[in-house]
Amino acid sequence: MGILDRISTILKANINALLDSAEDPELMLEQIIRDMGEAITEARTQVAEMIAQEKLLEADVNKYRTQSSEWHAKARLAVERGRDDLAREALTRKNDFDRNGEALGSQLATQQQVVSQLKTDLAALQSKYDSAVRNKQALITRHKAAVAQQKVAETARQLSAIDPTADLSRMEARIREEEARAQGILAVSRDADIERQFAELSTSAEVERQLADLKGPPPALPRSGDTARVVEHDTDDPVEAELRRMKGKNA
Repeated sequence: MGILDRISTILKANINALLDSAEDPELMLEQIIRDMGEAITEARTQVAEMIAQEKLLEADVNKYRTQSSEWHAKARLAVERGRDDLAREALTRKNDFDRNGEALGSQLATQQQVVSQLKTDLAALQSKYDSAVRNKQALITRHKAAVAQQKVAETARQLSAIDPTADLSRMEARIREEEARAQGILAVSRDADIERQFAELSTSAEVERQLADLKGPPPALPRSGDTARVVEHDTDDPVEAELRRMKGKNA
């Protein structure tokens, strides 16, 4: 690739687009700046060489034009002196220098156009290079911000496709289910407690009944005669009382 083509490619390059497609934008920007710097150095060398060639061509064109003028003057002199033969030779030489001068003149014009274009492109490349160097960090920051905005927009797009009311409905249904389950557990606990209390009451009543059976019916009150005998017995001798009890058992 020639220097003009290389400069043209760099100038047409969209730095932001290159950063977008790069895996590491910072490294890509560093490479772009290096490429521009190398192109500038090469372009300056090419411009210097082409300017030198332009000067040489310009000097040759001027030399041919001077020699053409000199042979034209010689031809005029030969005509004045009646030497047509010398005049013809002088005119022949003049025409040769004119043809060579015109050919070199065309080359010189082309060279001048190339040098002018190269100078213009070099100035533009230098400006772009200076801007890239000066705004390097800003470009990286802008690129990162653009990438972040794209991610936010993509996330928002994905969220917009989700129906939040469906999630809320499912959450509400789950909460109601949990509440119903808790109420059911509480009701079962209350029923079990009531049954336990009734069971305790039944057990207590049964115990009291069994205790009453053990105690038996209350003893009947003694009649008046029996009371006198009891009092009498109580006043007897202990030996006599024991003897009566024994007799009573044998009867």
